[in-house]
This record gives sequence, C-alpha cells and structure tokens, in this order.
Amino acid sequence: MFDVTIIGAGPGGYVCAIRAAQLGMTVCCIDNSPYLGGTCLNVGCIPSKALLESSHLYQETKDLQQHGIEVATVKLNLAKMMSRKNNVIKKLGIGIEYLCKKNNITVKRGFGQIVNPQTVMLNTNKTQEKIATRHIVIATGSVPIALPNYPFDGEQIISSTEALAFNSVPKRLAVLGGGVVGLEMASVWHRLGSKVQVIEAQSHLLPEMDTELSVAIAKHLQAQGIDMHLQSKLAKISKAKNTLHLDIGSQQLQADKLLVAIGRKPAIAGIGIEELGIDTDKRGAIRVNAKGMTSVKGIFAIGDVCGGMMLAHKAEEEGIAVAENIAGKAGHVNYQAIPAVVYTFPEVASVGMTEAQTQEQGIAVRIGNFPFRANGRAITALHEEGFVKIISAADSDEILGCHIFGAQASELIAEMVLAREYRASSEDIARTTHAHPTLSEALKEAALATHKRAIHY
Repeated sequence: MFDVTIIGAGPGGYVCAIRAAQLGMTVCCIDNSPYLGGTCLNVGCIPSKALLESSHLYQETKDLQQHGIEVATVKLNLAKMMSRKNNVIKKLGIGIEYLCKKNNITVKRGFGQIVNPQTVMLNTNKTQEKIATRHIVIATGSVPIALPNYPFDGEQIISSTEALAFNSVPKRLAVLGGGVVGLEMASVWHRLGSKVQVIEAQSHLLPEMDTELSVAIAKHLQAQGIDMHLQSKLAKISKAKNTLHLDIGSQQLQADKLLVAIGRKPAIAGIGIEELGIDTDKRGAIRVNAKGMTSVKGIFAIGDVCGGMMLAHKAEEEGIAVAENIAGKAGHVNYQAIPAVVYTFPEVASVGMTEAQTQEQGIAVRIGNFPFRANGRAITALHEEGFVKIISAADSDEILGCHIFGAQASELIAEMVLAREYRASSEDIARTTHAHPTLSEALKEAALATHKRAIHY
C-alpha cells in the first residue's frame, strides 16, 4: 500500500510527489502524457515559451539595424524551430523522470480512476490494476474550452495544442480570446509572418489584470501589426474551401485557422468524481478546504482541477502544501502573493491587487509609476516601452499590488512577490539598493514615486 497516490504528473502532481517522498512517504504517481510534466510541459507553458523565445529572436534579428548590426537576409526554418521546441520538452521530461526515480517515486503509465478513498484503478489500453493507497491527490489539470456549436476539428478550428505544432505559418490566423494564451499565440505567429486578428468580447484585453496593463498591451500589439477587435462576439462561423468566414456582428473576418482561446476547464471526466460524490462548483472545479482536501476524507485536489488561477506555479505550491498537510505539517499557500505573467513582448506581470480592486473595497492607496524610458538599462537595450506601477496602502504603506509592463517583467516581478509574501512596504523597496544600470531600478523608483520621491523622473 502506498501512502500517497497522485493522479496526474503535471507541475502540481510531480512536485507534490517529490515533496511527499522527501517527507518519508511512499508515493505512486499516475500519468499518461508523452512526458511527465502534464499539459504545462507537453502542450502548454514550456513549448509556448520555446516558440515565443524563438519567434522573438527571429523578429529581433530582422530589427538589428537599430543597433548598427546589418544582416543581409533572415530566413525562417519552421521545421527546425519546432524541432528545437520538441527537444526542450524531451530534455525537461527526461529530467522529471530522473527526479522521480531519484526520490523513489513509483511512476505508472495509464489513466487513474478513483474506486474509493483507498483504491485507485490504473487503466491502460490492455490491463487494469488496483492500487491500494492511504491518500489520493487529484492533479489532472485542465483542458481547453470549445465553442458550443463549433467543436475543435484539429485543422481549422483549433485549440492551443494545435497552435503549438503548425507545419507551416498560416497566412491568416484569427484568435478568439484576448487572454494570456490568445495573446501569446497571436504574438508567436504574427512574428513568424501570419496576419493575426484577435477577437475579444470585453472592452479590453487581459480583463483580470490592472487596466493600465490592459491598455498598454493592446496599444503595443496593435502597433506591432496585430488587429484587435474588442467588444466583439463571434456570432457565426462558415466554412468555404480552406477559408473560415467569421461573423462578429459589425463585420466579417476571413481566416485560414481560428484559435479558440476562451479559457480552460477542469479535467475531471472519468476519474470517479461523480461516483464518489465529490463536491464541485458550477464550473466543474473541485471544492477543497484550507488543507486542500475534497469533500471526501483522504482525497485531495490541487492545481487547475480546483479552478482559480490556472497557473503552473500555483499548482506547484498547492502540491507542496498538500504533501505537507498529509504529513501532519502546516502546508499553506498565500494566494495574495502568486504572480501572473504574459510572455508577449513587451511582457506583462502582476501580483496582488489591481487599482480597481482597491477602489471596490474602499481601500485608500498611494500609487507610484515609473516609466522604462527613464531607465538607463532599458534605453541601452532599446527596451524603453513599459512601466512599473506599485500600489501601497495609504495608512500602513504595505505594498498591495505591483503591475509591470516591459522587457523582463516576468523576472522583475519576483522581487515584488517576495515583498507581498513578507508584507513589505514601499519604503522597504525604496531603501533597498538596486544595481545600476539594471531594469530592477524601475522597481525602486516606482516605490519612491508612491511617496512622490522618484529621483530619475
């Protein structure tokens, strides 16, 4: 009998498995992905970032004349780019396999189905195996949401999975959804030569983020050549030969492919949720308590399957917390200190409260802004687009939120996540020495700006 059996080996599952093993438990991890790592590694975070990096380098190479570097011709080898992406997945997948082996985790390939709180059925194409266990962790992740009347066909109406593996650059790509996935995939294929049109039902992109970030990313993506159709709903799709005709009310759009990026939903089908009576919400997310346990004692759930912020790093933290709670320790996740990042260029990163949220809750705040165009490192790197925005409480000066738009925002946000975790004040950041010249100085200046003391702006 295992101490813990985990269904799913994505960022939440395999990290939970490793932490449980570190705590002395015997662990079984069940997964059926090509490589351990779940959606994130196989068809999500990692391959998308590989393509974002490659496509960004391709675009930058064409613009090197700004640095006084002349390149005669720049050619795209999409097959080689895809091969590099696949090699990245393979390398990291092998690494996760090694970590599981090193920590004496039993990995079983197949689909896991919960029979009862002490038994998981491992299903493969040919066999079934009952696995006895003391605790079960559901970490099955999420799947893309399809349009009700227009299901994914894998060729013209596609999900992010297919958008990561095109054999050729589509001449016209329509993207339904102005969220993280939609904007990242729009960026990749626009850079590689596709005519990209983004369709978003709401009045601004990235609706969950601070409005200033939403306005800034829309402006810059449009300047790069991506068409934006905001406050537009897709009413009808018509197929004619190899062309999709998209009716968005005010006008008709044509596209070779339509990427549907309207969100993801918990992957709970077939794992025994309904049979066991495990509580879910109206969106199908599994309800858990503060310790990550479901409504059935001994069965826990982590990551996308629980809803909320569908982020790999959130799943990892929940995996660690659940393993520690099973071991009788005080596992905990601070959901107010989880960053969100969009890997467009410029990048978008955010942690904590937005300005609108503080207004809704009636919290008096001070706001400090600092533009990258006043930062020495940004100017030398030709990365002057962007800003840092810090929101702090007017009474205590505690940092409530930070929002960054610009180069390396994904790296810069880590300092502000740490500030949120330890409830630092703007004054704490303002009095911390930041190396010069670095982009991180913009954080210090924004913190100073909350007290109207910015030095360089």
